Amino acid sequence: MDFLDPLLLARWQFGLTTLYHFLFVPLTLGMALTVAIFQTAWVRTGNLKWLHLTRFFGRIFLINFAMGVVTGIVQEFQFGMNWSSYSRFVGDVFGAPLAFEGLMAFFFEATFIGLWIFGWDKLDRRLHLACIWIATVGAWFSAYFILAANAFMQNPVGYRMAQDGGRAEMTDFFAVLGNPVALAALPHTLFAAFMMTAGVIISIAAWHLARGKNLDMMRPALRFGMWGMILAFVGVALSGDALSVVMTQTQPMKMAAAEAMFNSACGADASFSIFTLGTPDGTSELFSIRVPYLLAFLSTRSLTGCVEGINDLNAQYTTELFPQFADQVGGSFAPILWVTYWAFRWMIGLGGIAALVAVVGLWLTRKKAKRPVPAWAWKLAIWSWPASLFAILVGWVFTEMGRQPWIVFGLMLTEDGVSPSVPGWSVLISLIAFTLIYASLAVVEIRLIVKAAQKGPDPLPGPDDPPPAEHALEDTPTTVY
Repeated sequence: MDFLDPLLLARWQFGLTTLYHFLFVPLTLGMALTVAIFQTAWVRTGNLKWLHLTRFFGRIFLINFAMGVVTGIVQEFQFGMNWSSYSRFVGDVFGAPLAFEGLMAFFFEATFIGLWIFGWDKLDRRLHLACIWIATVGAWFSAYFILAANAFMQNPVGYRMAQDGGRAEMTDFFAVLGNPVALAALPHTLFAAFMMTAGVIISIAAWHLARGKNLDMMRPALRFGMWGMILAFVGVALSGDALSVVMTQTQPMKMAAAEAMFNSACGADASFSIFTLGTPDGTSELFSIRVPYLLAFLSTRSLTGCVEGINDLNAQYTTELFPQFADQVGGSFAPILWVTYWAFRWMIGLGGIAALVAVVGLWLTRKKAKRPVPAWAWKLAIWSWPASLFAILVGWVFTEMGRQPWIVFGLMLTEDGVSPSVPGWSVLISLIAFTLIYASLAVVEIRLIVKAAQKGPDPLPGPDDPPPAEHALEDTPTTVY
């Protein structure tokens, strides 16, 4: 292996920066909704506990949003730095959704977040509440435009090839926005984001309740997080099922790789693999534990449906669909099987564990519980955040690694998208620099969130204390805006 290979280093750098940035995206999407719900509860009921929870989780939301902005800027430069051939190829298509994301959705989101931060004592309560709801919707629109751009890489639509064959030109903007992959991915992404946010709420609330702190506020926050975790998990499962059908139709190789399914099968033979061992060359199966009919149903909505296998798809791609790329990939269009196979299972398994923790927590914290919550349960609940976080991260790894060896499915291989004139040593230097910078930012981010989480919300006023002023989150770092 050439450790100065520009392609290898460029992929590592893009993977590092993208995964790091993706740490903040789902928490922004879910925490904005959480803060909006808490503030709505306060405006409607006048109960000060919801005001304090709004401020408390608002601080965490703003810290996370600020770090997401900083790390997201780097993504824009990645395309021109290390992936110039790819940028030239898809620039005419990518330009529109990315421009809408930056100039409309993100600007919309950031503007109303600013109004929300500085408008506590200047805007009417309901108008101020509207600001956080509008910012939440703006964040969701921002996510959709990004997903629409990414969906073109998974399932190219609404384009034509230029006469010179060197780039894709957009012919139908609404086809790009209406890509079935994007439409299926949006609810899956939003539910996963709220699932991760619910994990954060559960972890923080459990930490405080285990120490007997802020009981009046953290108990409802804990219950909110647990119910949110369960409902979001159901949403993730249902939307993931819909996404799997679209994936089978548009990227059958990804589905086959997710199941380590080497030969096409129908009905009972199209089974879902719980555990599989394959040959070293990755061409056949040695041992597996499978559930009959399940893969057929998940992929085709029919118990007698057929699912194409890796070997048959390779033969079809090599001789019929993409013969011009066959030599470059050595006759194999399959991604790295152990990555896609286990990422798919870790995604499901970790999400299931987080949801199970929430179910157990709801039972242990019910009003009619006869025994106090044991110490081990609080410690277990604190792991809700890491479990949901890693579930969404490995899900993203599956989405992107499962597309390989394509950078744009059926149109461009990943190795053809790298910048031709950037030497390996240059990419290595930037990779090291970004790694060190992002590691430093990670330390700052973790310290800020942990400090805010451990401090907790301001205590509720006693019967003789004046009500708190409705001013801004004065100890939240907002100078980044």
